[in-house]
Amino acid sequence: MKASAYLLHVTASPRAELSTSTAMGRALTEQITHKFRHLSVVERDIASHAPPMPSPQFAADNLLPLDSRSASAESDAYIEELEAAKALVISTPMHNFGVPAVLKAWIDQILRPQRTFARSSTGKQGLLADRPVFIIVTSGGPVTGPYAQQDFLTPYLEYVLPTIGLTNIQVIRLDSMLRSPEHTALQIEQCKAWIAGQVANLSDVS
Repeated sequence: MKASAYLLHVTASPRAELSTSTAMGRALTEQITHKFRHLSVVERDIASHAPPMPSPQFAADNLLPLDSRSASAESDAYIEELEAAKALVISTPMHNFGVPAVLKAWIDQILRPQRTFARSSTGKQGLLADRPVFIIVTSGGPVTGPYAQQDFLTPYLEYVLPTIGLTNIQVIRLDSMLRSPEHTALQIEQCKAWIAGQVANLSDVS
């Protein structure tokens, strides 16, 4: 049974304990829960336990009224877990310039018409209550500078999460993590400073 008040940490790196993004995500959740003692952490490791890919029945259900859909235990569980979280931390690597497959699968499970967003004449309207969202992205190559690679991951997350109502988003990117140990250490120190600043500015998680 989940705690009554928790923040959700979704981690998408397949590198497990070797993952910088996961380590930084845990550092962030630890500092938030140290400041807000009523919170615990639920870590959803989607790299080790990948969400299911959308099935034909899942796709068909999304076209039906909500009360006419078949049961979808996995999707319902992911959505309910997110709904109950007081804050969301996503720590993820960039894979081939974009979203890791497991993270895309998780998003496909939680982005559901009439459940987490509604269609209207002015576009999609999020149905979830807003809450703080922190995204930590790592990439082996550069995303800025003269030899920058295209980052399709960050803009995608910054677009898709508001679709379900999550607009309070803070992002840090740690790039060129394969350049050298010295550069990696510098990126980690910068991320730690960013974490400290985010936690200091976080006034209410209730």
